[in-house]
Amino acid sequence: MTTAFSLAPLFRSSVGFDRFNDLFETALRNEPGSSYPPYNVEKHGDDQYRIVVAAAGFQEEDLELQVEKGVLTISGGKRDGNEGVTFLHQGIAQRAFKLSFRLADHIEIKSAGLSNGLLSIDLLRVVPEEAKAKRIPINGTQKPALQH
Repeated sequence: MTTAFSLAPLFRSSVGFDRFNDLFETALRNEPGSSYPPYNVEKHGDDQYRIVVAAAGFQEEDLELQVEKGVLTISGGKRDGNEGVTFLHQGIAQRAFKLSFRLADHIEIKSAGLSNGLLSIDLLRVVPEEAKAKRIPINGTQKPALQH
């Protein structure tokens, strides 16, 4: 009997991370069974990401996005527009939810939109010049000048 080991759950709640230790830490904090609502985390280039949340039945005023201390939180409130309705079958879940994504350094939210029941959040990694790697030229046989 062979057991398959998938790392997919580790990548679901982190955006922009390339280090495994951060992914394991995040995976350990996530509660099991928190798969509502379904969502995708997409990479559209070296520095472009998108989170797409299936928010069927929710309107813009029912959803809230917040970024605090490098954590993007997406929450949706339960609507009370069904008074007087008796459901014979209710397959469209509209319960309250809260999703959290730990963002890597220099990840910024560029835009968010709700269309056809999908909440799309576009993210961009913007690394400032002082944080980028710099190539140091080597000046031939010349000795570096030391100043005291």
